[in-house]
Amino acid sequence: MNEILWVVFPYICLTVFVVGHFWRYRYDKFGWTTRSSQLYEDRLLRWGSPLFHFGILAVFLGHVMGLGIPKSWTEAVGISEGLYHFLAVSIGAIAGFGTVVGLAILIYRRRTVGPVFSATTRMDKVMYLFLATVIVLGLVNTVVANIFGHYDYRDGVSVWFRGIFRFDLHPELMAEAPLSFQLHGLAAIALFALWPFTRLVHVFSAPVGYLTRPYIVYRSRDDRIASHSPRRGWEDDR
Repeated sequence: MNEILWVVFPYICLTVFVVGHFWRYRYDKFGWTTRSSQLYEDRLLRWGSPLFHFGILAVFLGHVMGLGIPKSWTEAVGISEGLYHFLAVSIGAIAGFGTVVGLAILIYRRRTVGPVFSATTRMDKVMYLFLATVIVLGLVNTVVANIFGHYDYRDGVSVWFRGIFRFDLHPELMAEAPLSFQLHGLAAIALFALWPFTRLVHVFSAPVGYLTRPYIVYRSRDDRIASHSPRRGWEDDR
């Protein structure tokens, strides 16, 4: 069972993640969008979106630090175990709390604003469910496990995670992890499988072409609907 949960299931989800993005970009390029609902309502969006996006960016960087960088590397540059966990709890709690509040505002907005709710698809609802589960469990692990527990995920979860990409598999490490870490890991892996089929694909979109394309000038054909009346001496005599 450990091999199925912590070896087979992750590789299946990662395969769906990669192949799904390729398929989505190849056959649903016009659907590669966030389907913005700003035109329907912007007051709640103005608060919820920055809180969520800046929070999730900080959470992502924290995961890169905690899962991707071995403990020996941080200790080699002078970051002690105590300092690392202090930073993980303080910064991680602030980032996680901001992400949870931002996500709660966005979900509340999507449920209570009629046009936004009407534009919500079934896959959006599934995405929000998994996303909320992953974020809340991650916040619980960051705060509760580091303050009240004695489990060091850098000796367990992190080693298992890096081993997936190096084909150095350690399913027993996840089997020994606390239940909250196991649930967080399973929900996050499942979210990766859902990712290509949701609006989350916009994470991999960047308007790089805007940096080099020529600017566009818009002119009115009718002076009566122009932004301002033409100044004397500048009328077109043609």
